[in-house]
Amino acid sequence: MRAPPTIPTGFRMTTITAVTTHDVRFPTSLTAAGSDAMNKDGDYSAAYVVVHTDDPALRGHGFTFTIGRGNDLCTEAARQRALPLVGRSVEEAVADLGAVYRELSSDTQLRWLGPEKGVEHLAMAAVMNAMWDLAARVAGVPLWRLLAGMTPEQLVDVADLRYLSDAITRDEAIALLAAKEPTRAGRIAELERTGYPCYTTSAGWLGYDDDTLRRLLQDAVDAGYRHVKLKVGADRDDDVRRLGIAREVIGWDAKLMIDANQVWDVPEAIEWMGALAPFRPHWIEEPTSPDDILGHAAIRRAVHPIGVATGEHGMNRVLFKQLFQAEAIDFCQLDAARLASVNEILAVYLLAAKFGVPVCPHAGGVGLCELVQHLSIFDYVAVSASLDDRVTEYVDHLHEHFVDPCIVHDGAYVLPSAPGYSAEMHDASVQRFSYPDGEYWRSA
Repeated sequence: MRAPPTIPTGFRMTTITAVTTHDVRFPTSLTAAGSDAMNKDGDYSAAYVVVHTDDPALRGHGFTFTIGRGNDLCTEAARQRALPLVGRSVEEAVADLGAVYRELSSDTQLRWLGPEKGVEHLAMAAVMNAMWDLAARVAGVPLWRLLAGMTPEQLVDVADLRYLSDAITRDEAIALLAAKEPTRAGRIAELERTGYPCYTTSAGWLGYDDDTLRRLLQDAVDAGYRHVKLKVGADRDDDVRRLGIAREVIGWDAKLMIDANQVWDVPEAIEWMGALAPFRPHWIEEPTSPDDILGHAAIRRAVHPIGVATGEHGMNRVLFKQLFQAEAIDFCQLDAARLASVNEILAVYLLAAKFGVPVCPHAGGVGLCELVQHLSIFDYVAVSASLDDRVTEYVDHLHEHFVDPCIVHDGAYVLPSAPGYSAEMHDASVQRFSYPDGEYWRSA
């Protein structure tokens, strides 16, 4: 982010002494929370990383998100990815997180397992999320404010722009950020009054019966939500009935989004959406394989004016570059724990701003709401400077396990104020839900 600080004579530097990782799993499959056409029985899980220092009051916390089996693989991969951090000066590391990111990502033996996709990339996200949390804690500010206080050059220095120069150059990125820099303070003041707009998915899980769906939709309307998302894709007649219920409850002025979670082939997606179009969905999310760029482009052309959204399984910034170049999506739904933390997320935000695609981050998972609130706030303040067609996901699950849980009021995220990335879990929750030896799983 900047040159390492000059350390005064006699100054005691803080040192990273250890990095611990934890396989934490919550039994959400028991209530059908999180259920969709592709993932019917997920247990929301986190490969949770804690960066320890020789200051007992200073730790960094981060995680990546999975839905159960395999979380142990991510946890072990994160442990191995973090080993080079032990013994480092905290002050020097957080002063140049671009260099830390580049060093960790250049481990060719771990990189070979991806590269930049799958378990090794999820592990990179968990570790770097913890380092960004640590940096914000050292600065004494929430992460969004740390990022919003950086210069355009500092932000571009930490962004991973490798393989992107055919879409955006370093100079273009700096110019894009510099154009918005003078007006950042005004947008911060605005969000302090209004919050950042969000939508709820909590009413629309596919495993809920009609009575539960109707009740939760009414709860969402009563809570002030003007954007609601339902899961679709398992049965067409069921989808028609459930979308009919949704329109009865939320009316026709509210935005209704739908999410197929990758279950359709391209022709099937186009045909199925023909049956759902009368309910005027704002977007269809993940209509086909997340890697099928041309398939998304074909669906987008066929279902217009319904928007096409994807990104929660976007494996890296290069895939997003191609989605933008192919004009394949109307909404970018990057994930805070699948991309390699802030360094790669910054690159996608810059691409999205250049191509004029609104970013509406995915947050359907344990802790993801806590992270994405920071990213969306930063985007509005420093990158896009726009709230047009921008709304960030919120699910009302598992926030009680976090020390600094996100707060939503009247359909908007309240700006977080505590130092860090809001990623710290309560020690008691980690101990109880650690797999397989935590108290819950021993007795389950």
